[in-house]
Amino acid sequence: MSGSTPYMKRIWNSRKDMADNDQPTRIYPCPQCRKPSRWDDNPWRPFCSERCKLIDLGDWASERHAIPGEPTDPMDDFDDLS
Repeated sequence: MSGSTPYMKRIWNSRKDMADNDQPTRIYPCPQCRKPSRWDDNPWRPFCSERCKLIDLGDWASERHAIPGEPTDPMDDFDDLS
């Protein structure tokens, strides 16, 4: 766009803005509270808020959430080091 007039720059910028706005807004349920949550421009995604994000983190930390599998003995990890 070198050598273009200010008018042309304005048209070019407005086209870029229109292209950005043509994207559909994606809305998904929050995994914690099930409230509709925007995916775009959401710093806490997939959660709807920082509160829901911290509640979920606390559930993992207190072991209310777990990934299924066979329990392992933590001492087994040290056997591999010898």
